[in-house]
Amino acid sequence: MSLQGPFNDICILRLSAIGDVCHAVSAVQAIQQHYPNAKITWVVGKIEAMLLADLPGVELVVFDKKQGKAAFQTLKQHFKGRKFDVLLHMQVALRANLVARVIPAKVKVGFDWHRAKEGHFLFTNHRIEAEKEAHVLEGFRGFAKAIGVPHYEPSWQMPVSQEDHDFAKETLSPLGDKILVLSPAASKAERNWLPERYAEVADYAKEQGFSVVITGGPTELEIALAKQIEASMKSNALNLVGKTNLKQLLCVLEKASLVIAPDTGPAHMAVTMATPVIGLYAHSNPARTGPYLYQNYVVEVYHQNLKQQTGKTAKQLPWGTRVKGKELMQQISVESVKQMFDRVVKERLCNG
Repeated sequence: MSLQGPFNDICILRLSAIGDVCHAVSAVQAIQQHYPNAKITWVVGKIEAMLLADLPGVELVVFDKKQGKAAFQTLKQHFKGRKFDVLLHMQVALRANLVARVIPAKVKVGFDWHRAKEGHFLFTNHRIEAEKEAHVLEGFRGFAKAIGVPHYEPSWQMPVSQEDHDFAKETLSPLGDKILVLSPAASKAERNWLPERYAEVADYAKEQGFSVVITGGPTELEIALAKQIEASMKSNALNLVGKTNLKQLLCVLEKASLVIAPDTGPAHMAVTMATPVIGLYAHSNPARTGPYLYQNYVVEVYHQNLKQQTGKTAKQLPWGTRVKGKELMQQISVESVKQMFDRVVKERLCNG
């Protein structure tokens, strides 16, 4: 049941992570379209704010978790004397719940009972409708629905500058029109595919006339993984790991013909730029966390491992149940990814 407005001053709470923030942008922009005169404030994490900076019509308020208790006091002071018509509390993590406590709002909307973990329900006074087997993005769409926004198909207008576009154009123009981007590193090493297998697929793409680009952040894990892929390749790749900011990366992903990635933020960034993604999944259900517009291009071993570990299917277990094991990604074969690569090229790229 939708709440009754008016909703002139709306606060969004979604601190992290990059992929989830990308999902939330589609909901925020649908809210803006339905309530064009509403003021939108988004409380977001520091890194995520770098991606969302200059998001049209949205005031970003950064919550820097590294400041500890001081971050809560800073936020409380920032909102002193203000009261939002509604807070859309889109994150169930304990830290986010504590943030919600210091945001002044008449109504605080949270997830339904089933998804309200970490004491989430204690920090809200209204819940979105329950959904069975919902993708994360669809959960966020439920928040828009809760304040009267009609059903919408997700779309994105991501905030990038001409300089960001120019960077991508200048960097990639020598590579031609067919570009495969590998974004190989997830936040947890166990979600990463093997470097020699990325290399084999990269060489296969090169044989099909593609240039290969490796992207990622400046962490030791990402730098090392990219070097391992390069060392295993018979051909050459353009290594951009640690050499782009998030907005430049968005534009690189936009210019790509195709992206291959595990369960990681850049996979969802690519979706916002309408670039096809082959997602590699083993630990989490791609129907819940996969690249939203390209779930039919996922190569996964999640369901077989879930059945093996629990004796049940995803429909018989709590939605979002994860499977455990450090070696699960090794079950994804090079051949299965090559076959999906061929399918995407045929369906998405052969006719332009």
